[in-house]
Amino acid sequence: MTPIFDKIHLKFKLNGTNYDHEELKEVAYSLVKEGEPYEKITGDFLLDWLDEKDFVLANTSGSTGKPKTMKLRKQAMVNSCIATGDYLGLEPGDTSLHCLPTQYIAGKMMLVRAMILGLEIDLVEPTSQPIFDYEKKYRFCAMLPMQLKSTLSYLHNVDIMIVGGSSVSKSLIESTQNLKTKVYATYGMTETATHIALKPLNNGQEKTHFEVLPNVTISQDDRECLVIDAPKVASKKVVTNDIVKLHSKTTFDWIGRIDNVINSGGLKLFPEQIEEKLKGNIKMQFFVASEPNETLGEQLILVIEADDTALDSTVFNGLGKLEIPKKTYAVSQFVMTDTGKIQRKKTLEKIKF
Repeated sequence: MTPIFDKIHLKFKLNGTNYDHEELKEVAYSLVKEGEPYEKITGDFLLDWLDEKDFVLANTSGSTGKPKTMKLRKQAMVNSCIATGDYLGLEPGDTSLHCLPTQYIAGKMMLVRAMILGLEIDLVEPTSQPIFDYEKKYRFCAMLPMQLKSTLSYLHNVDIMIVGGSSVSKSLIESTQNLKTKVYATYGMTETATHIALKPLNNGQEKTHFEVLPNVTISQDDRECLVIDAPKVASKKVVTNDIVKLHSKTTFDWIGRIDNVINSGGLKLFPEQIEEKLKGNIKMQFFVASEPNETLGEQLILVIEADDTALDSTVFNGLGKLEIPKKTYAVSQFVMTDTGKIQRKKTLEKIKF
């Protein structure tokens, strides 16, 4: 029988202590009143989850536009938890580590998974390098790529790790190959109550494609963008702006955002694909974009987080002739979201073309 959102699993624990519905409310009040900033945010969410409404409000990250506040059905979030638990084999009593910001959907879902699946969850501050008990055995954890990168040496007691919020670079994937931890990349969004697909990255289980969770089907629209049909987590089909390549009814590759596609001389260029080739060659943060050009319509540019544009030309080795940026611009500090994504449009506004 499917759990209901207003029930808390008997094996649920927060920071080592078991709580029922009313006791958890008292804890939430205490976090709001006396906790650290990240604990106050967690307390606010718990109070929202434990009230009589059948929905919660969640904010999008704002990486591709203005942040939005959305209503999410609590039961949809429960259904998402069950799909993740089934896919990863999570069991009541399993330990989990929560080091994500709770104001966003991924952080909220860590708490919901614990309450619904009966996990014993430890809450720590969501910094870029989370501090936790490195000797404690954790069955399950979720991190941002920058958090995974900074804690690679401390994951020997973590069984399963899901990573999302932004793409996982090739170099970071390579760094996980010697970990015992099973690491998965996620694909999802606020509208679908976090991820609807996972991709194993290491541990001899590597897969080239994302695989959707149970009760999710996918298709493409006429723009070649992904359309998600997940009735248990979204009331209607979710039409994304993500260009994908479908391999089957359940597997796909993410190509890039249609918002970012550059039409240069009639040729479609995908910044995310070019960036993937450049990762490892450029040490600082960077992204590929475009600027107007009379002949080409748009021409490719490279934006780096630096005080000047000095780069060795060898960084472009491996790019096709048409993939090499025509100009490089330097921005001393990129505009970022709280979850570590570059806000491209806002960063481009800092450039004097």
